Amino acid sequence: MKKNTKTIERNPLYVMMSKFLGLYLVVGFLLRIVLMVLSPDDASYTFGSILRLLSIGVLSDFGTGLMLFIPLLFVYLGLNEWKYSKVGGWLIELLLLAGLLYTLCCHSIFDEYGGGAPLIAKAFLSWKLFSFTLRFLLPRLRDTWRKVTLYATWGLYVFLFLFISMGEVIFWQEFGVRYNFIAVDYLVYTNEVIGNILESYAVVPLLIGVLVATVGIVFWNSRKTRFRLTKLYTPRLLAVHLGCYTVLALLGYLIVWATHAMQSDNQYVTQLEQNGICDFCIAFQSNKLDYDKFYPMLPEAEARAIYRREAGLDSNGRKTIGDSLASNRPNIVLITVESLSADFLTRYGNKQNLTPTLDSLMDKSLVFDRLYAVGNRTVRGLEALSLCIPPSSGESIIKRKQNNMGNLSVGMVLKRLGYHVQFFYGGDSYFDNMGNFFGCNGYEVIDRKHILPENITFANIWGVCDEDIFHKSLSVFDADAKQGKPFFAQIMTTSNHRPYTYPAGKIHVDGDPHTREAAVRYTDYAIGQLLREAARRPWFANTLFVVIADHCASSAGKTSLPIDRYHIPCLVYAPKLVKPAYIDKVCSQIDVMPTVLSLLHLRTEVGFTGKDILASSFRPRAFMATYQDLGYYEGNRLTVLSPVRNVRQFTVRPLSDGTFDEQPANQIDGALLRKAEANYQYVNLYLKAR
Repeated sequence: MKKNTKTIERNPLYVMMSKFLGLYLVVGFLLRIVLMVLSPDDASYTFGSILRLLSIGVLSDFGTGLMLFIPLLFVYLGLNEWKYSKVGGWLIELLLLAGLLYTLCCHSIFDEYGGGAPLIAKAFLSWKLFSFTLRFLLPRLRDTWRKVTLYATWGLYVFLFLFISMGEVIFWQEFGVRYNFIAVDYLVYTNEVIGNILESYAVVPLLIGVLVATVGIVFWNSRKTRFRLTKLYTPRLLAVHLGCYTVLALLGYLIVWATHAMQSDNQYVTQLEQNGICDFCIAFQSNKLDYDKFYPMLPEAEARAIYRREAGLDSNGRKTIGDSLASNRPNIVLITVESLSADFLTRYGNKQNLTPTLDSLMDKSLVFDRLYAVGNRTVRGLEALSLCIPPSSGESIIKRKQNNMGNLSVGMVLKRLGYHVQFFYGGDSYFDNMGNFFGCNGYEVIDRKHILPENITFANIWGVCDEDIFHKSLSVFDADAKQGKPFFAQIMTTSNHRPYTYPAGKIHVDGDPHTREAAVRYTDYAIGQLLREAARRPWFANTLFVVIADHCASSAGKTSLPIDRYHIPCLVYAPKLVKPAYIDKVCSQIDVMPTVLSLLHLRTEVGFTGKDILASSFRPRAFMATYQDLGYYEGNRLTVLSPVRNVRQFTVRPLSDGTFDEQPANQIDGALLRKAEANYQYVNLYLKAR
């Protein structure tokens, strides 16, 4: 019996929506399974949690999928014959021509916006004028043109979805979360990020694979269905279609809102039951968090009083640290190492001997064994070390327009004490707004462009290798020393970052040389080279070196703030100035520079929250945060402030493997809650409004 191969003409909007939504649900379901398999070791899933995240995940994908069709409406509106009428056609021609002349001959609104907007506007209007003129004057082209446009649109939807889904796998492996504000940030720095992707992954084969899959999917779904190209709707029928879709889009919005409001005690479950594309859009839309609108608030007077008491500040918000100011002021070199988790070091349980240099320095240094990073991004670590205040909600202060912190900056404090203050970065300092921030706060910024090409031995998309920026630093320190002024330098390394490439022949690696562990080995080697070279300089004996991480290699965990994922090493090395010791106090990145200033007897007045860890009055506590969750850790309690005015407390118990068991507390400790609220409220509102 002969098979029926007759094709059916259907409305193109219906075909694309129904076929793409089916694909979206299937791939989304499979993606969650893949991400579960690739989850970190501490991500334990029960049968119930798997059933929950897959079920809620399908709902979340369904709601997001319905809203993703909004751009198709604009395509659909153009699928009419009215625009080709004599009056309508010439009117559109005149409007397109006027728009193009406006962008070409006038200082347009696009020029005011700046960037690539003027070029994009000119290209778009030129293309629209050219393409519409052809279709208007040559009616035979219209059906073919429309068919090509529709299939290209369908293919673009499928291609982008498959590509973004592959990107989610990579993002999950790197950060342990779905797309979030980090992905939004990375969109701003396309050169570094795209370059990083090209250097880290076989992008061309992946793109070819996605393209082949796209063609196959579109072809398979259009075997027995073809688009109806003309007489799709009357004005009344168009209104009906738009009304139906509006109802579906509202339904999708309600589903997404409901599913994203659900929270699990296991953060991996919460992440997996949500939709990555939707999370990205939410992060893009809420890039800034107004603290007073989203977080629990104390009365202003109470918040100020608690904050000043905890920070040791007087009624003017100032305090004095250091006990004298000798004429001989030691140099300070602060080496901030990219993504150096404490568990990379032998002292904190590592068995791979990744950091022989730092391991050997332990017994020669002042070591803070229980020091915690404030965040999970480089800008958070730099913010904590340069401002000595708890982290801000939402975007880091470094990346904000209003980032001139005046005398609160460590750079300004040391500049006032006669120091030559510098910030070194192996990449381009425009990244993450570092150049602007440090330049506004008393530092001379020295980055990749200040290194002569012949002095660059190796570089990748993030910048020169650590040895090269260290060599540059040494030459600058030599020049500083000749001027007779003490220097303070903060160096930000780059090599311990994907794609994990570095100069060949420097270290021995068994297996794949482009891994996180290999990059840690290289950075440790480069630090050793720096210290050996520095030891030959006459200024070395009067120099204090601090080696500390900006953040851990990963911050993902079962809870939103897994304490062990914020544990970073901190060594203060100065053979002639500081006695070696191990300090077993819970402390924070914001305490490092106040402690250094006190150690060196640099008496000065500051407005830091951070305190001298070695002082008898120091009360152990730490601050740690994500983009939204703000944590305060004291005693055996972790207090977490979250939008929308949500408060949680966890009872914390250290485990033998260096991790922590965090269980929801049965009862909120009010005193600890008020401390958390006061510190974050003051920093996020009053300090920045000064």
